[in-house]
Amino acid sequence: MPLALSILDQSIAAAGRPQGQAIRDTIALARHCEALGYARFWVSEHHNHPTIVGSAPEILIAAIAATTTRIRVGSAGVMLPHYSPYKVAEQFRVLDAIAPGRIDIGLGRAPGSDGRTAFALNPLANERPDQFPSDVRDLLAWLAAEPLPENHPFRVVQAYPQGETVPEMWILGSSDFGARVAAHFGLPYSFAWFFTDGQGGQQALDIYRATYRPSPRHPEPKAGICVWALAADTEAEAQRHFSSRAKWRLFRDRGIYGPLEVPDEAAAHPFTEPERMRIEQMRRDAFVGTAPVVAGRIRELAARLDLQEMAIVTWAHDEAVRHRSYELLARELLPAPTAA
Repeated sequence: MPLALSILDQSIAAAGRPQGQAIRDTIALARHCEALGYARFWVSEHHNHPTIVGSAPEILIAAIAATTTRIRVGSAGVMLPHYSPYKVAEQFRVLDAIAPGRIDIGLGRAPGSDGRTAFALNPLANERPDQFPSDVRDLLAWLAAEPLPENHPFRVVQAYPQGETVPEMWILGSSDFGARVAAHFGLPYSFAWFFTDGQGGQQALDIYRATYRPSPRHPEPKAGICVWALAADTEAEAQRHFSSRAKWRLFRDRGIYGPLEVPDEAAAHPFTEPERMRIEQMRRDAFVGTAPVVAGRIRELAARLDLQEMAIVTWAHDEAVRHRSYELLARELLPAPTAA
């Protein structure tokens, strides 16, 4: 069975450009990736983050869905503890009306922000994560116009507009918890490989498959991961553009955030010897290089983990570099798109 390939976009702020441009770039990238034949285009949710400025995926999904025709569009994810499951159900029922049968809803339990910001979003931020499984249950019912449990206080409440199609729900995670929730409800599961550098990924997937409870929509487990990758026409070009991401990660580990820098400026930073060693380790571990090399690593990892789906997230200061990277990987990994 061929590997389904998708995109995660995080609307990254780039030095020297307005932050709003990152949102417009995401919409343009979605159209580009649809033409290349990618299966899904997901957008992330972060708050109070000077680098990742996609703070309202439900709005961005609507814009993308309205300007595409085939590709599935969704969230990776909606950080459910911030919100009422009922309101999220209404939002995604509206999105499904805009693009029937093309909407995905990925759910996460993490805040996608710092603790103070989590409280700004929801004064009950300490309590809500513990209710994640029951919130998933309620959201599933409202999305599909199915009954809530007996004696549920909101059993008579419906989410509109209803229709013939239902958004496809995924559970997202970077630990065992999300894997167990996905398995319990018989839902697809995606592990944030790029976030943990793969740590805990195999274990989470094993738990998901071993404890999976079949559901009417998903009789079999459906697992995927998301990796960070960048392909270019030459190895040197790929490594040059990776410099922006490498410096950003180095500073992120110290709690320093900012827009993605021009690669030559990032590479010219006066790094200490330990910092240079850390960056070289990043280069060895990253899926960065020419398209055949990066595609080969993606195929190997997908085969080793027995995956049906994989998403790719790519950062680059130059938007044309991202477009080219996804184009090169599509040529290597996807069947040629058929003419309309």
